[in-house]
Amino acid sequence: MNRRLVIALAAASALVAPAAMAAPVVGQPAPTFSAVDANGKTRSLDEFKGKTVVLEWTNSGCPYVRKHYDSGNMQGLQGQATKDGMVWLTVISSAPGMQGYVAGADAKAWKAKEKAAHTGLLLDPKGVVGRAYEAKTTPHMYVIDKTGKLVYMGGIDDKASSDPASLKGATNYVAAALADVKAGRAVAQAATRPYGCSVKYGSAG
Repeated sequence: MNRRLVIALAAASALVAPAAMAAPVVGQPAPTFSAVDANGKTRSLDEFKGKTVVLEWTNSGCPYVRKHYDSGNMQGLQGQATKDGMVWLTVISSAPGMQGYVAGADAKAWKAKEKAAHTGLLLDPKGVVGRAYEAKTTPHMYVIDKTGKLVYMGGIDDKASSDPASLKGATNYVAAALADVKAGRAVAQAATRPYGCSVKYGSAG
């Protein structure tokens, strides 16, 4: 094969590959998405331009999630963020038949039962949003600033335990990141290791 043609094909391949394998990167624009919420309304990241957005992956059957909801810790974070004018989107990427999967009516019932204070509950049964963000655990947390840039991703705190007692003395990374964003500072700890149950994705395709 002609050497110039080989080089051209390699260059074209290099241009295509990053788009196909795009991953969330702190300091770069957050992946755009749209998903239907528990009320059947399509919501998108673009809808919240100019606002700080928090993404929270959840699974009602996960003991790590239960630690944060049964204690009221997650609802407290949600309430403070929305009070500060931020947007909090809780995402369920569990596939049908998998732990944590809910359809619209059940999703609304779960929100009411938990007294969740988020802005919206997004249903992602095909895992499109979850895979775009490479969400690995429940919870897995992301913060997007007003410019649309990803400024935090990782765990909710530094205690990788499902024991509610571990909340005492824990460093809450999300609260710290939101405080930095609110104050106009760079997020001090922008990436941490997430912990929890694996996101219950279905087969890709």
